[in-house]
Amino acid sequence: MRSVDEQLARVVAAAVRPAPVRVAISESQGLLCAEEVVAERALPGFDQSAVDGYAVRSVDVQAANDEPVTLPVVGEIPAGSRQPRRLQPGQAVRVATGAPLPTLADAVVPVGYTDGHAAKVTVHRSVPSAAFVRRTGEDVQTGDVAVRRGASIGAAQVGLLAAVGRNKVLVHPRPRVSVISIGEELVDVDRTPGQGQVYDVNSYALAAAARDAGAEVSRVGIQSPDPRRLREVVEGRLLLSEIVVVAGGVGGVIGDEVRAALADLGDVDVTRVAMHPGSVQGFGRLGPDAVPTFLLPANPMSALVVFEVLVRPLIRAALGKRNPYRRAVSARLLSPLTSTKGRRGYLRGQLLRDADNGEYLVQPLGTSGSHLLASLAEANCLIMVDEDVTDVAVGEEVVVSFLAQRG
Repeated sequence: MRSVDEQLARVVAAAVRPAPVRVAISESQGLLCAEEVVAERALPGFDQSAVDGYAVRSVDVQAANDEPVTLPVVGEIPAGSRQPRRLQPGQAVRVATGAPLPTLADAVVPVGYTDGHAAKVTVHRSVPSAAFVRRTGEDVQTGDVAVRRGASIGAAQVGLLAAVGRNKVLVHPRPRVSVISIGEELVDVDRTPGQGQVYDVNSYALAAAARDAGAEVSRVGIQSPDPRRLREVVEGRLLLSEIVVVAGGVGGVIGDEVRAALADLGDVDVTRVAMHPGSVQGFGRLGPDAVPTFLLPANPMSALVVFEVLVRPLIRAALGKRNPYRRAVSARLLSPLTSTKGRRGYLRGQLLRDADNGEYLVQPLGTSGSHLLASLAEANCLIMVDEDVTDVAVGEEVVVSFLAQRG
C-alpha cells in the first residue's frame, strides 16, 4: 500500500503548466501574470486635483489662518479638460476632482475651507504647497513595474493594468480538465432512474470541484464502458486537456475493462493508497503528451475526497501557484471520532472559532461512512487523522484542512 505523501509526490511531479497566452485584462482575473508589466507612462499622467476646490499658489493663501484671504476666480476646470490654463499670482481657478492643475498652481484649497463663491472666493484656512494635489507619477513612474511576473491578478491588478493603458496581459492560463463518468447504472439528471439506476453525481460534482480549483472544465458526462468507445473518447480528451479525470473506472470488472481500454494510450497505475475514503485509485500519464489521468472511485463521496487530496493540488500546481495546497490549522475536537488503522483519514468536519480566545474548534460530521455525501456538503473542512491513530478523544488537537469558503 502506497502512502498518501508518495502518491501526492507522483501526482504533483506530473504537473504541466500550459504555455502563457495573452488575454484581455477583463479575462485575466484569478490567473498568474506571466510577464513584467512595465508602465509606459506615469500614473497619474499629470498634476491633478485630489478634491473639488480651488487651484491656487500656496503663497497667496498662507495668511488665511490669521485673516480670510479673498481671491478672484478666473475660470473653472472640469475633470477631463484638455484646455491648458495659466494661473496668475493672486488668482484662483475652480477645479473638480481629477482636473488638471493650471500652470503655476501648486496647491488646491478644498471647497470646505472657503465660502464657495464662484466669482470671488474667500479662503479661511491656508494650505501648504502640494496640498490636495496628485503629482505626476506619484503612483507609478514611467519604467516602473506595475504588475510583476508571478503575481496573482485580482481586482486591484486589473485596475492597475487599465490605469497604465494595458488592454491585454500575458498570463498562465487555466489548465483544461475533462471529467468523465463511467457506469452502466448511471443516468443523467434530466432522466428518471429506472430499477437499479442512479443519477450521475460524479461528473457534476467533480467538474464543480475542478472549476473551484481554478481549471477550465469540460464535463464530458456519462460514457459507455465499451473498450473501443471509451478509448476513442479518452484519446480525444487527451488532445484537449491538461488533466483527465475518469470516475467509476477503478474497481471490479469495470475497472479491469477500463484499464484494458486505456492500455494502448499509456500505463495507468491502479493501487491502494493509505487513505480513507478512496483508497483504491488509479493514476497515469497517457497519450503522446503524457497527460495526467486519474481513475477515481464510483462512490461520489470517495471521489470528491480523492479529488480534494490529489487532483486539486495538481490543478493548482499547473496554475503556477507557489503553494498548491489548502491552508491547514490545528483545532480542538468537540466530539470523539474513530479512524481506520493504517490509513490516513480525511473526515468531514465543521470548523468553528472560539470568540473569546480565537482558538479553532472542529465538530466531526456524520460517521466515517464513505457514502454519506450530504455530510460533505455541510463540511467546511477535512479532519486529517494520522495512519497510526484510530481513536481521538474530545479536546484533543487534530489538523484540519480548509475546504471552499461557504457563504
